[in-house]
Amino acid sequence: MFPIEESKQAGTAVLYGLIAIFMMLITSSLFFSLLLRFTSVQESSLQYIITGVSFITLFAGGFISGGKGKQKGWFLGGITGLIYSVVIFLFAFLGTDQLFSMEQTIYHVCYTLICMMGGILGVNLSKGSDR
Repeated sequence: MFPIEESKQAGTAVLYGLIAIFMMLITSSLFFSLLLRFTSVQESSLQYIITGVSFITLFAGGFISGGKGKQKGWFLGGITGLIYSVVIFLFAFLGTDQLFSMEQTIYHVCYTLICMMGGILGVNLSKGSDR
């Protein structure tokens, strides 16, 4: 599907996107955990904000993947989103011996789709800056 050089570029782009996703998620998790620990804010009141931050983070990771890959943004973003979901699934399954619920499955499908959208936009904006 990809020649060797292009597959290396695609792998590097996906890796950059995944690193960005996990770094942003670690940072936001630290922020929200400190907020919950040292204030009277309840986790239920932050549910939609945390979900929004997750979507923004996955979009940014897809954007970075697409920008680094410079072509096939939907593919690079989709692979980035799928690898993210597989890693989270493995942590959940191996750590707690639980499969994804239907709600979690829907979230991860949406995460992959939003990551694909970020990849498409990343490719298009990176091509615009090359002109």
